[in-house]
Amino acid sequence: MRQGWRWFGPDAPVALDEVRQTGATNIVSSLHQVPIGRAWTEAEVRERQAMIETTPSGRSPLTWSVVESIPIPDAVKRKGGQATVEIEAWIASLEAVAACGIPIVCYNFMPVVDWTRTDLDHEIDTGATAMRFDHEKFAAFDLFILQRDGADAAYSQEDKARARIAFEAMSESDIADITRNITSALPGSTTEPLTIPEFRDRLAAYAGINAARLRQHLIEFLEAVAPVAEARGVKLTLHPDDPPRSLFGLPRIASTAEDYAALFNAVPSPANGMCYCTGSLGVREDNDLPAIARRFASRIHFAHLRATKREGDGRSFHESAHLEGDVDMVAVLKELVAEDRNRKSDETIVFRSDHGHRMLDDLTKTTTPGYPAIGRLRGLAELRGILHALGAPPT
Repeated sequence: MRQGWRWFGPDAPVALDEVRQTGATNIVSSLHQVPIGRAWTEAEVRERQAMIETTPSGRSPLTWSVVESIPIPDAVKRKGGQATVEIEAWIASLEAVAACGIPIVCYNFMPVVDWTRTDLDHEIDTGATAMRFDHEKFAAFDLFILQRDGADAAYSQEDKARARIAFEAMSESDIADITRNITSALPGSTTEPLTIPEFRDRLAAYAGINAARLRQHLIEFLEAVAPVAEARGVKLTLHPDDPPRSLFGLPRIASTAEDYAALFNAVPSPANGMCYCTGSLGVREDNDLPAIARRFASRIHFAHLRATKREGDGRSFHESAHLEGDVDMVAVLKELVAEDRNRKSDETIVFRSDHGHRMLDDLTKTTTPGYPAIGRLRGLAELRGILHALGAPPT
């Protein structure tokens, strides 16, 4: 397995030399500066690739192995194959990536919101901070800040009472924080958070789109792009929903093993693959993570390895240390290693220690939410230790 590191570009708080010091060898990056929907050019991709792969004298080489991600425009999620202009632009970006020899592209199909957390710096018992999803705070935002049409019917009386208490305890600063956390764009994006009216409009655009229809739109997208990826030798890896359940009444279609099975059956191209994210899938107690890895082993080309801890209400959770929480990381890695041993060296699974606690010196530094250096370094070191114990040291 190849050890990766997500790097947000030349302005990121973590520099490439610092990545080298973690032991990671494979970079996971994207052109976050390009507006969503605009085709990437080969020149832009090569410029970023040269930045990563031009090795200064005496330094360890790095390889850009995964694009995470080429964002899928909202129009594709709402209109499927009818969004021809947007799909053609996405294919052009894919072809630019393929021309540069980058073999893996990660993407997601979550409507309106990407990964969602109510707290980005929740203090834990060590004094470090973790990202957290607090169901009561989320309901308070949905019911009393966003005031979404239909929200009242989505919660029990007990949920609404608890959400009211949570809302009344919020200061203006708290309200501003949770609004920014939930309505912000992709991590690393230069896009400003949506305003409340803009957010309501985005949600309203999905009226009448249920899970079956959204899944069909993804299938139509894959039917258009998978043949191109297959011909160019690129693997497409779909990231799970995060969290893996409906938010704001929106459908979610990459939350369970059966969700992925439906997509692989509909589009059997070997280019149609999976980003195996233990943190996202692990939020659902009914997801058997080792079984999912075993079932879809040949489809896994990229892995996000992190752990989450479900809290008492069964709906709130926080990011735990990588070897704690609800993920049996040893069992997961046994499955991935078993698959990896059957592959050619240039087709082995790229994994990265996903997310991480904000700890030690990072508590006083500017960090990208979820991606501090030291917390991810701790996670990578722990994962590397498991792989050594399994007799499969990473490259």
